[in-house]
Amino acid sequence: MQDTVATAVTTAQTQQWSFILSQLFDWVMAGLAWIVPFQARVFGFVLRGDSFWSLVGSAILLLLPAAAFVAGIWGTMVSVYTIPFRLARSVTLLQSILMAWWDALRMVWFYWAGLVRFVVVLVGWVWGLIKVTVQLVWGTLKGAVSSPLAMLDATSRRPGVPWPAFFLLLVWSGVEATIFTFTLRPTMAELLADLTGYEVNAFALVLLLWIFLAIIVAGSFACIQVLNDAIKAKQVGNIIFMILVEIAVAMFEVLFLYREMVDAMTPWLAQQGVTLGVVGTLGLAFFAWVGVRGMTWFLFGRFGAPAMIGLLGRQAFGSEHGALPAGASSAADFWHGPIAALKSEREWFRKESRELFELMSLPVLQVVAAALNFFFVIFTGRGHFTLPFKSIDDVLASTHFPAKTPAEVSR
Repeated sequence: MQDTVATAVTTAQTQQWSFILSQLFDWVMAGLAWIVPFQARVFGFVLRGDSFWSLVGSAILLLLPAAAFVAGIWGTMVSVYTIPFRLARSVTLLQSILMAWWDALRMVWFYWAGLVRFVVVLVGWVWGLIKVTVQLVWGTLKGAVSSPLAMLDATSRRPGVPWPAFFLLLVWSGVEATIFTFTLRPTMAELLADLTGYEVNAFALVLLLWIFLAIIVAGSFACIQVLNDAIKAKQVGNIIFMILVEIAVAMFEVLFLYREMVDAMTPWLAQQGVTLGVVGTLGLAFFAWVGVRGMTWFLFGRFGAPAMIGLLGRQAFGSEHGALPAGASSAADFWHGPIAALKSEREWFRKESRELFELMSLPVLQVVAAALNFFFVIFTGRGHFTLPFKSIDDVLASTHFPAKTPAEVSR
């Protein structure tokens, strides 16, 4: 009889506890069930747009705040239902919930303010990039125009190898050799054909004749320079010898080069009623040689010929021809400035990229941290993240749980 009564009592208690737990579960689910359709309406409103750009804009502006708001509702409701199990710390729990909502509201506002700040900084960066690009293009164009002038100005104010005159001498020798190559080509082709008995290859003839004439033209400038040096040194023997050599050079060029050029002008002179004999032809050719050599010598030949002779003879140039003056910068000094500027620009870009990364990341991470604090309140009774983050270093330092104190461990 007693066993029957005990069994009936136990069954009644079990049914009673089952009813209580069932009512408690229904009460909890009734308190949480309304959140699901509510959050569906919230996200449906945020993700609704008439066009792609309106959808993107509403998602950027409202998606994270809406997610933090929904997370706050879930965290608050679940935390409230845990109050009966935390009666000793209910006040602290309510304070944590209120502080989590305060942090969430602040972080949403900071998120919107951060978006505005990011847009302003981005516009400033784009404007600065446009300005730098325009300045770079303008500086390049200006440098392309002014660099040759600056180089000529620099070379004219300090001793060194007269490279402009040297290259002008080489160019002029090539030009003069080209002119006389096409002038002498028919004569040389006919002469070689008579000597060898067969037609000479036109390309090989032009190439060899051009090299030969370029050396002769450059050698005539060298002869003038050697004669000039002999006159300055008052070396009578060398002066007489170089005068004879220069006469021979002049006769060779007049007879074989400039005479051909004058012969090419003979038909035009004949049309004008001028008939040239041997003396007239050679005199006009000699006059042309003197005029061309005189103009080119005083323009660049007297500066370029010493450099050409020195380079061919591998002579060590002094201050007159190529030594840098005291205090002149070397190639290492020349590259030191650009390399230092490149390093400073790299540091500047690294700093600015970090700042831009923080502007992009901190507003988003702060809203996410505010939403996560609601879930930390459920399990630990307090938020984990201290908001707002002042820099990305605060985010990196907030990824671990702080060590518990001995009092917390005993609790």
